Amino acid sequence: MAGALVGGAFPSGFINVVFDRFLTMDAVNLVLGKKLGPDLVQRLKTALLGAEALVADAEMKQFGNPSVRKWLDHLRDAVYCAEDLLDTVLTKAATRKEESFSWSLSFYINRDRDDMVDKMEGVVRRIEDLGRQKDFLGLEKIPTGSSSWRTPSSSLVKGNVYGREDDQKALVQMLNDNNEYHLSVIAIVGIGGVGKTTLAQWLYNNAEFMEGFDLKAWVCVSEKFEVVETTRNVIKQIHGGTCSLDDFSSLQNALKEELSNKKFFIVLDDVWSNDGDKWSNFMNPFQQNGKKGSIIFLTTREENVASTVQNCQPYFLRKLSEDYCWSVFAENASFPQSNGRAAIEEIGRKIVKKCDGLPLAAETLGRLLRTKHDVEEWNKILMSDIWEFSVEKSKIIPALLISYFHLSPYLKRCFVYCALFPKDFEFVKDVLIFLWMTEDLLPPPKRGESLEEVGCECFDELTSRLLFTKSEGFDDYFVMHDLLHDLAIFLAGDFYCNSEELESLRTLLLFGDFWSPNCNIEAATCEILSKCKYLRVLSLRKLDEVPNLIGELIHLRYLNLSWTDDIKTLPESLCNLCNLQILKLYQCSELTTLPSGLHNLVNLRHLDIRGTSLEEMPRKMSKLNQLHVLSSFVVGKHKDNGIQELGGLVHLHGSVEIKKLENIVDVNKAKRAKIMDKKHIDELCLKWSSGDDLVSSTQKERDILDKLQPQNGLKELKIKGYKGTIFPDWLGNYSYENMTRVSLKSCKNCCMLPSLGQLPSLKSLRIEGLDQLRSIGEEFYKNEGAHHSSHIAAFPSLETLLFDNNITWHVGRCGTYLSRELFLNLGSFK
Repeated sequence: MAGALVGGAFPSGFINVVFDRFLTMDAVNLVLGKKLGPDLVQRLKTALLGAEALVADAEMKQFGNPSVRKWLDHLRDAVYCAEDLLDTVLTKAATRKEESFSWSLSFYINRDRDDMVDKMEGVVRRIEDLGRQKDFLGLEKIPTGSSSWRTPSSSLVKGNVYGREDDQKALVQMLNDNNEYHLSVIAIVGIGGVGKTTLAQWLYNNAEFMEGFDLKAWVCVSEKFEVVETTRNVIKQIHGGTCSLDDFSSLQNALKEELSNKKFFIVLDDVWSNDGDKWSNFMNPFQQNGKKGSIIFLTTREENVASTVQNCQPYFLRKLSEDYCWSVFAENASFPQSNGRAAIEEIGRKIVKKCDGLPLAAETLGRLLRTKHDVEEWNKILMSDIWEFSVEKSKIIPALLISYFHLSPYLKRCFVYCALFPKDFEFVKDVLIFLWMTEDLLPPPKRGESLEEVGCECFDELTSRLLFTKSEGFDDYFVMHDLLHDLAIFLAGDFYCNSEELESLRTLLLFGDFWSPNCNIEAATCEILSKCKYLRVLSLRKLDEVPNLIGELIHLRYLNLSWTDDIKTLPESLCNLCNLQILKLYQCSELTTLPSGLHNLVNLRHLDIRGTSLEEMPRKMSKLNQLHVLSSFVVGKHKDNGIQELGGLVHLHGSVEIKKLENIVDVNKAKRAKIMDKKHIDELCLKWSSGDDLVSSTQKERDILDKLQPQNGLKELKIKGYKGTIFPDWLGNYSYENMTRVSLKSCKNCCMLPSLGQLPSLKSLRIEGLDQLRSIGEEFYKNEGAHHSSHIAAFPSLETLLFDNNITWHVGRCGTYLSRELFLNLGSFK
């Protein structure tokens, strides 16, 4: 399927973005000359400010008044049009600064100036007209305030399960009673937010109950039940996340093999489908395999679903009592240690009563109020008009809506943007932050703060409020509760659409097998791109080549071509995308070159080229001085694509791999890479290509590695294919106190190990393919440069040690010491 989002919720933060980043007279005049004029710019500012003051009231009144909701949609559309026009102005201004003002460029700008001015005048009139409708709609101006959007975040720890002791006992008894059957299919039935998933998680993670089961798996099924996909997901859970099979027959055979002669416990969470034929096909491998006592456990809101799937009586989960709901609320809220505590607790109990026995509502509101210690603030929640809204058809719980309205304007936009994802979609934190960045959803960074750090704070804040939760079984993935996803879609309104509605799209992401089997993918892609001139975010897959048309998407900030296996090159037109911030080419395995003009992408912040076949980097990479993430750098042989080009990339973060280091012929070029100055790199891989290990000077090889010394905060170091005979002194120096992992591989000329024994935090050490290594001496654990007042044991934190040389070698004269102090003190020897 595909998702696309034109807009989102309409907090005031969106209008602020227009002011802060686009509405500058310098940029306007540079492209449009004096045609636009200060009067029209001022009118736009005035109109936007007037609309901003009405938005807060309109957001509240839209639920009881369809006309207000329609007014908000029209205002959103008008402001998006203004932003698109101003973004075009800014992009053209940047182009004029980068290029010489040729006659052809002058002609082009003069030609479209009048058209752009006319469009801007039309947008201003639209916003002014909408502002004049406030009296008719009964809208009032509400100041947005100036309080900080940031609130203290807390660690996300799973809370206690309150009020479910009887349910827990009953379920365990029910499951034990069915232990004599070959396969039991049991369902928990209950309304949304009542705690079905929480109870299932308690069973799934209960060591005492799970004793005796050979394997278990947790799969979220959700509204769209597909037999093939659900079968694949069960196998992936059993295997820990991998399954390369596609056809149904192979998947079922593989599942039968996994289940054979095993007692299993499979959870199918959030089941909606009551299609008997689908369930019959899906259940076939489970019914024919497995040991006696195997269980499939479902959670569902619908009793008719349970009756279709189960072979046992369902278990109906009731709402929590008010007292237990209070326990959930109180655990997530915090109460001031002051004289006002009693008054706040009294209000809190009234709020809990309105939660109507739903622990999700109590949990979410409790988390909302944990940073508020004023009676008046709690009373505002209690007295909110939202409790009175009739929103049954929209599946929105008022308590969740209240939690949304107490987010900052920027957090509102970040939350509603997630309506773009399919329900139960598992997303990665960093990827979502990238999308927020490229859609201009984040607040401006404070001094010394990166935009990525701002995004991380926003994500953690939404997580602390339980709007995002970790996916079951996968620490790196997050999900939204389906009721919160319903809320996001409801708030997005008409600005959330599918791929058939292509005009003015901002985001286009393709999920799963979007293209039909007989589709001409290249032609279809060109058609989409020709219509979507305002795209900020684009993700494409399964292309044989990237069309030149990509260069016309001047608003594009995020381009993901990952797993596009067949592309070998990228068009030069891609280098016209001067706004591009994120370029993901992960696992484009046939890609051998990048466009020669890549250095023109001066706003590029993330370049992911892992899994590609690049032979060298394009020239002048040092001009990309905004790069925060560069997954790898392939050293070239020419003067403008050598190792020294890394010197200008001062903002690099995270993990960096430097390949083809054999192409360095001048030691000074290695020094000019300034690896030591890159304070935010925490993982470094230095790699020489395999091949002839005979070199003209092993001393030069050592000098090159010496000049590539990383900063002392490094956490992980990998060296592969190094052709020197010994390692430089910095490798193993005790000052690398954060180093936790070291890997030395295929350093075939090395005859001596570096001094690694005094690295205080080293947990994992791998030494492979050091063909000339014949003995281990005391140099392995002693560091002559360390100035310690007393003796420190070697490898104090080591947990994993791997030697794999395929040769015979022996422990030297320090062997007794090593045996006693090293091997016997390992936490877990592998």
